[in-house]
Amino acid sequence: MKPATVPAAGVSAATVERVVRTLAADAMQGRAAAKPSGLQAAQFLAGEFKRLELQMLPGSTSYEQTFPAYETRVAALFVTVNNTPVAKDKALLVSSQPHLNWTDTDEPATRVLVIGPQENPQQYLRDILRPRENTVVLLDPAHTAAFKRVADYISHSSVRPEKTGNPFSSVVVLTPALPAGKVTFKVAANTTVRTVELRNIVGVLPGKDPAHATEQVVFSAHYDHIGFLSAVAGDTIANGADDDASGTTAVVALAEYFKKKNDNARTLIFVAFTAEEIGGFGSQYFSKQLDPAKIVAMFNIEMIGKLSKFGPNAAFVTGFERSDFGSLLQANLKGSTFRIEPDPYPEQNLFYRSDNATLARLGVPAHSISTDQIPTDKLYHSVDDEVESLNLPNMTAVINGIARSATGIVSGQQTPTRIAPEAAATPKP
Repeated sequence: MKPATVPAAGVSAATVERVVRTLAADAMQGRAAAKPSGLQAAQFLAGEFKRLELQMLPGSTSYEQTFPAYETRVAALFVTVNNTPVAKDKALLVSSQPHLNWTDTDEPATRVLVIGPQENPQQYLRDILRPRENTVVLLDPAHTAAFKRVADYISHSSVRPEKTGNPFSSVVVLTPALPAGKVTFKVAANTTVRTVELRNIVGVLPGKDPAHATEQVVFSAHYDHIGFLSAVAGDTIANGADDDASGTTAVVALAEYFKKKNDNARTLIFVAFTAEEIGGFGSQYFSKQLDPAKIVAMFNIEMIGKLSKFGPNAAFVTGFERSDFGSLLQANLKGSTFRIEPDPYPEQNLFYRSDNATLARLGVPAHSISTDQIPTDKLYHSVDDEVESLNLPNMTAVINGIARSATGIVSGQQTPTRIAPEAAATPKP
């Protein structure tokens, strides 16, 4: 008979540091989905689940949950404005169409959006990145920084989950000076599409209590980040240490903790999602492989590497008011030094900005746990989101706090109320 495993005293600080340093290392090149660095990160995480001897999802032969996506690349783009050719580095294309051939005389007319020096380009981002009509955008040179941000976004967000993409396209031009009067233009472009393989990494600890083993608790985070950005002081790698190597590290550390503890009544599913940064494709695919009615809770862990607004030994839960999930976690933390608080940034709409949203829309009490002070976070989506910016002792304390807060749900003694699907289906704009 195999000897009983000695329960762990807590989450391993050594595991936390080793995993986060590996995921956020320069060698991982920013872990962009559909890129070789994303595959490298996935294989590392699969190796961690194998080390822990987690089981695979029923019917799977691998920890890798693979699915196809479709990447569009610009093969050629030629633009003239008022009969003047636009330099190649001053024009961007957002399109999934194989060919474009526009002029200002087309019917129906292509929209021309002129963004002057005093306007805020941010308010037009949705029209640029998800156009609802064919659009030519003329940006004043005062918005060079915004042009570069759009270029960076396009460079890592050219993947979509379906073969058929948006029927509309947008062209963004950084002009030397905004033209006066009527704008004439010509646009000619070709794109290519290739199929790429994306992968979630999923491991399972089967429930020990027959009365609860069919009930599932998900611990998740996204392991992808945004790859490369424009150089800052010679650095082009967006390491994503906090976003979300920190959360992914928590998933591995919690899997190790609960494996050693060896007393989970409910089945625990540990998943590292891909493609959160480019549309949440990984969590969307994952949600279709399971019966949401069997998932009693989802602990999605997003950016826990720094102190929260509430100080050390504290984290917050998004969508606190949508179920009693957060209240149950608070009850389990009574008498401890750690605390869970409601999301202090409701205006940021964080509940719908991470991988919990897909399952929440299906009624699962799926919430994200975070410590990020996002309104003032200067390192978010930058080349400076490095391990050195993290507070590893506090991060380990947060993971320990999550483990303790989950006790009642993991043991089958607590079941959070469901989120109303109809309410979850109408997020704020």
